[in-house]
Amino acid sequence: MNNGVIVAGEGRSILVVGDRYTIKCSGNDTSGAYALVEAIVPPGSGPPPHIHSREDEAFNVLEGELQFHADGLNFTATSGAWVTLARGLLHSFKNTGSKTTRMLIVVTPAGLEAFFLEIGREAIDGETEPVTPTPEDIQKLLQIAPKYGIEIRMPPW
Repeated sequence: MNNGVIVAGEGRSILVVGDRYTIKCSGNDTSGAYALVEAIVPPGSGPPPHIHSREDEAFNVLEGELQFHADGLNFTATSGAWVTLARGLLHSFKNTGSKTTRMLIVVTPAGLEAFFLEIGREAIDGETEPVTPTPEDIQKLLQIAPKYGIEIRMPPW
């Protein structure tokens, strides 16, 4: 973010359990009100089922499609879809298609971006291939999530 203007291609990119997240603006840019994250989700990827106790999330699918599981419902979100999930809901999403999905995630209040920065690893410029999460990545996710008010419910990976 530059003087309150989000510039295409800007932001810090990290790899988080197989997905690439670019922080377009953080709580530092919005006085903690919200964070905006661009997510690149390769086929077969997506987070395990989890519950946020601190923030609400909204997802705007820009390209591709995702299968969402939220509060006992299953639905597909395709390009142009807007999905809003309140804190406290058990949810997950997965790219079940054959093409990479790109979406924007709005988190209110901000703070989830700090979780991504802590559990992920810095993406290298030009790095485009999906990175399969290692057992160490999964362990780190499980250990750090409670610090951010996130409960992970691991499926068979």
